[in-house]
Amino acid sequence: MTPITLTQPGATTPHQALDPPTGSRMWASRLIGALFLAGFVIYGTGSILVNSVLEGTDFLKNVDTMQTTLALGAFLMIATTAVDIGKAVIFYPVLERQGKRTAVAYLATMVFEMAMMTVGVLALLMVIPLAEQSSDGRLDAGVAQALGSLAVDANETAYQVGQLSLAFGALFLTVLLLRTGLVPTWLAGLGVVGYATHLVGAAAEIFGVPISLVLLVPGAIFELALAAWLLTKGFTAAVYAAPRALPATATAARPQR
Repeated sequence: MTPITLTQPGATTPHQALDPPTGSRMWASRLIGALFLAGFVIYGTGSILVNSVLEGTDFLKNVDTMQTTLALGAFLMIATTAVDIGKAVIFYPVLERQGKRTAVAYLATMVFEMAMMTVGVLALLMVIPLAEQSSDGRLDAGVAQALGSLAVDANETAYQVGQLSLAFGALFLTVLLLRTGLVPTWLAGLGVVGYATHLVGAAAEIFGVPISLVLLVPGAIFELALAAWLLTKGFTAAVYAAPRALPATATAARPQR
């Protein structure tokens, strides 16, 4: 005979208890969408401020008078770390219901990306003491400028390595979105193309081929479109609310003899 398990009315099975309530769909969608937009605004603003100080070949002369601008820009760039990691953490339970390995990979690559970008920004902040020592005469102006340029190059390299990691993890993310239908097919397909080209662009930059600025455009369009979609429509309700698949080990009990 096959054993029968009695379940009290209203009780939930262990795997059902792990499923997020369907009422949280729009809350999670809008929060993730808002964080996508916040990342653009915060990092973009910080990058503009930093570049306004570090433009030109003799930028150390600008640092003394624009130190606050440089520090504020660097702070905003680092603040993007909290935004992007928060986005990945909130995204995790949504993705984990559809594919745990993809969810883990996306979270891990986002953490690595933010770590690399933070290292790059910290390198930029080394420009401030270099400018001070150069103006005080404690360090030769030519040496200080060379070290400052090295710090800027270190930030650029760390940024591209971080973007390579982001594109790699997000490519798996968009493939999952395409396969499951959490977002419309056209939107997920745009993401696959966008992150694939972004991956190529970041890798090319690391090897000295400056083409990433063009190749990141499809990925940027995808992120803006995804943010707009999540803020207004949210994840596809039927897919989001679908029960989590049972683990492969959870099989029916064999009939007893």
